[in-house]
Amino acid sequence: MKTCGVVLAGGQSRRMGTNKALLEMNKKPVVSVIGDELALCADEVAVIANDAGPMSFLPWQIISDRFPGDGPLAGIETALYHIDADAFLFAACDMPMINHKIYLYMLQKLQDNDAVIPVYENRLHPLAGIYRKNVYAKIQLQLQQGQRKVTSFFQYIHANYEKEFTGFSNEQLQKHFFNMNYPEQYEQAKLY
Repeated sequence: MKTCGVVLAGGQSRRMGTNKALLEMNKKPVVSVIGDELALCADEVAVIANDAGPMSFLPWQIISDRFPGDGPLAGIETALYHIDADAFLFAACDMPMINHKIYLYMLQKLQDNDAVIPVYENRLHPLAGIYRKNVYAKIQLQLQQGQRKVTSFFQYIHANYEKEFTGFSNEQLQKHFFNMNYPEQYEQAKLY
């Protein structure tokens, strides 16, 4: 099974006030930190961005959003449209502390499912999920119907909603699912 790790870096970062993907963590842009971690668990890495220009320094394929401004579901659609892989491991660019071992764990849970959607602290984390290529048509249909909510196609697929994460500490999971949208959350991320 060919896998692709995808960094979703197409957001407008309104709440942060600057491009989240280019903020520095450990002297590297966040997009690099996330991509490097995905490279440890996927056959290839790609970045989906509204504007590919600022990402040109990256060693991976940079793909411009097919539907700029239409949110993360459109980013997922863009990856599935352009990239030849069987399964896609997604990470939003505001998740600077992802753990490749958690993705490897979720890959084992994919089995015959169309997707593995992590559930942590009773919240779905669809932008940290794994999706098979075969969900593409369902996503495309949702976008054509004006549905931009990431979960809008879940009722049409067979997903494993993974809650267990056996073998991982709560600290590992907290870091993996940590989300930074505001400057104070970025400052918090730098302290980890």
